[in-house]
Amino acid sequence: MYYQFIGAVTEEDGSSFISIPFNVWEVCDTQGTLHIEGTTEQREFACDLVPLGKGMYKIPVDDSVKSALEGKTTGLDIHFQISNRKAYIGSDSPYSLEKPIRKVDSMKLITQPNDGLCGQTCIAMLAGVSLDDACEIMHCRDWQASMGKMVDTLDYLGLAHENVIHYTQGQPVELPKCAILMEKMGRYSHYLVIYDGTYFDPTEGILEDFDKSNLVGYLEIKTF
Repeated sequence: MYYQFIGAVTEEDGSSFISIPFNVWEVCDTQGTLHIEGTTEQREFACDLVPLGKGMYKIPVDDSVKSALEGKTTGLDIHFQISNRKAYIGSDSPYSLEKPIRKVDSMKLITQPNDGLCGQTCIAMLAGVSLDDACEIMHCRDWQASMGKMVDTLDYLGLAHENVIHYTQGQPVELPKCAILMEKMGRYSHYLVIYDGTYFDPTEGILEDFDKSNLVGYLEIKTF
């Protein structure tokens, strides 16, 4: 899984870095020493992330990458993946891309009974199962459904998705037909689903409009 955002090079004590604009622990469900591989402006790089604390990290930029950027320091298109991340859910699934749990050709609203279950509720809506079943499949309780866990669950269920999470950071964007959306709400992210121009919010219900300035990012779900 790749993560995409628009970043900028900053200088600190003679070294160069690109700050990642989201909480890596929350989104990727991964901690510790994180090795990444990626590209910026078509230049490949590989390195360990530099931790800033509490899930925030920055990407060190070496001289070879700086040279390839030819002086450009802002508006950089960054793609990276964590190469040493292990999947949250095992590979012993009865589903596959050829035989998914269901064909995503419609969406039925499911609402969460209490806060902290929006990620599980999104998976329930996409998979066409109950919220209880989604929680059991994901093996996570309230406030534990990171985007990383949701991606692993989509893979387990055979639900096809794009291999890039796009971080729009409130910028204008044209959303795909179906996607999991991340909305910033205080300390945590809130997750909801868009399908065919309608928003299915685990808390607010069915919405015909959504303020994209609150959008942190999205993951496209493939429909057929």
